[in-house]
Amino acid sequence: MEKIILTPLKIISHPLGDLYHILKSHEESFIKFGEAYFSTIEKGAIKGWKKHLKMTLNLVVPQGKVRFVIVDENTKQFNEVILSLENYQRLTVSPGLWVAFQGLEKNNLILNIADLAHDPAEVIRAELDHFPYSW
Repeated sequence: MEKIILTPLKIISHPLGDLYHILKSHEESFIKFGEAYFSTIEKGAIKGWKKHLKMTLNLVVPQGKVRFVIVDENTKQFNEVILSLENYQRLTVSPGLWVAFQGLEKNNLILNIADLAHDPAEVIRAELDHFPYSW
């Protein structure tokens, strides 16, 4: 799907504690820094749908396992990505796409490094039944 980037991330093992890469300023998906925050989601819970009009999301799951579903309402195309430490990647979602996500394990943690600070006027929300997706 256009307007999303999936970037494999490096984990550097060390006997005293591991290092987990997230985002570098020279990467294609880095636009600028707006804010960074963690979000949790319970096992089986589903959050969404949201469409950001201006914000680019950079999503990483450093704990647990989370299913992200991205929809392009123009093409009606769905894209599903499951992120976890076993599939340690960064999901970059451009503005204009709908996103929802589901917790798949007991403790799920999501990091978002966005290019804009939160602005409630730039996001549109819809109920889960807005799109015909079978969770």
